[in-house]
Amino acid sequence: RITSDVPPDAENPFAKTVGNFCGLAGAIPDAIVRGTGLVHQRTGTALDIFGEHSITGGLFSRSNRRIVDELVDRCNEHIDIRIVPPERDRFGRVPVNARVAYESGVAMIGCDCGENSSDLPKLVEIGAEIHKNHSLPTLNEVVDRVCTRMALRLIDVAVEQGLVLKNSSIGFTGRAAISGRKPEYILEGITERNLFDNPNDHVVFVDDGLARGAALMGRCMNSLGKPKNPIGGVRGGPCIMSRRIKIGK
Repeated sequence: RITSDVPPDAENPFAKTVGNFCGLAGAIPDAIVRGTGLVHQRTGTALDIFGEHSITGGLFSRSNRRIVDELVDRCNEHIDIRIVPPERDRFGRVPVNARVAYESGVAMIGCDCGENSSDLPKLVEIGAEIHKNHSLPTLNEVVDRVCTRMALRLIDVAVEQGLVLKNSSIGFTGRAAISGRKPEYILEGITERNLFDNPNDHVVFVDDGLARGAALMGRCMNSLGKPKNPIGGVRGGPCIMSRRIKIGK
């Protein structure tokens, strides 16, 4: 999700949800690798082949790089990333109420493949072609690059909606963003977009965003950290506990 900015001295220290993401993520690379025949046709995943790390085959030549770029472009032709239209009740297989989100001022950014995953078989075909004509490292590179472009396209839509500020932080979780060389490529893309003066201070990759966030909240609630430099709260601001207590009374 995307939350609004909160001035450090705001009486109400809580941000509002101004954006949300929905749709497909790991299903995209899974569809590509299912075309190889190396994983189960219905339940196989990219992790079944690559694990958490990339399969490398040395440096790619210029011709191989061109092949990878062409394959990535073909995959992305089927991947639909945009603000979910109000009339849609599903986007990427996920039930949504886009009209209510729109009326509530929440930008719902969706990722689909065709319409409600209708083009996933096209990705399976591309995966089969890669496995037949190219190497496993090429397949790995295509998967990493496709997922990277998905992540950056999601960010681009958020930027177009004015939802990414200079003091924003961007967090990535899930295998579609943190496995292989995806973090490296995603960080490169964010750096190229000049969204932040120092991207390393604004981008984080975590294995489980929900669990990590809950752990940080638990630490903040247990007063771990310092009042002037707490774990949690508003970026650059002091502990917000006193304001939370005041609002709760």
